[in-house]
Amino acid sequence: MRFPTPDETEALRQIWTDRFVRVKQDHVEYTRFAGKIGRVVTVNFGGRALIDFADGAWYDLPASDSYLELVPAEEAKDKYDPTANSAQKLPTRQG
Repeated sequence: MRFPTPDETEALRQIWTDRFVRVKQDHVEYTRFAGKIGRVVTVNFGGRALIDFADGAWYDLPASDSYLELVPAEEAKDKYDPTANSAQKLPTRQG
């Protein structure tokens, strides 16, 4: 994967930031995320989405339709707990 230009990175941020996603099952290296729904926190300058799966960590995966699929907010509402993660402005849990 080539390194994106700043304009391409900004375009990826517009598409993916603050969206709920699911990792496609076509990629064996990402099977640990099977069935999990995460929220894209941002897209870094390498063109990778920083995703919070509400497990206390962020993961960087390629910000591409080949790897990620968007999940409607209504579907994600019951499967994603925003209070169980580290991506909060003022987290209630520390440690």
